[in-house]
Amino acid sequence: MFPQTVQALGALLIGGVFVWAGVEHFVKFRAMAEYLAARQFPAPAFLLAAGSALEIVAGSLLAMGIAAPFAAGALVVFTLAANMFLLRFWACEGLERQTSRSAFLVNFAVIGGLLLAATV
Repeated sequence: MFPQTVQALGALLIGGVFVWAGVEHFVKFRAMAEYLAARQFPAPAFLLAAGSALEIVAGSLLAMGIAAPFAAGALVVFTLAANMFLLRFWACEGLERQTSRSAFLVNFAVIGGLLLAATV
């Protein structure tokens, strides 16, 4: 019983982080859309809304243990895409490069957690 409790807690925590982020993106929608537009994203408002909705729905499903492999898989794809398009540390210098690289690597750890969550 203990491993199941730990797995459920882990899914709740990692799913909850995505729900929180998705809600926060909607709360700060204008600023986030402007940021994406400044980064030359096509259809920034649409991509922001779609990505934020995905975070909320898939994060909620994962947190509740519903369709966990599919929810985790969707979040893996989302996190990989966000990593590659938003955290381009190789194009930065100095402190910005270091900060972006750290966030990039943390996201890979999150992807590892999502892959583990997909297997339970």
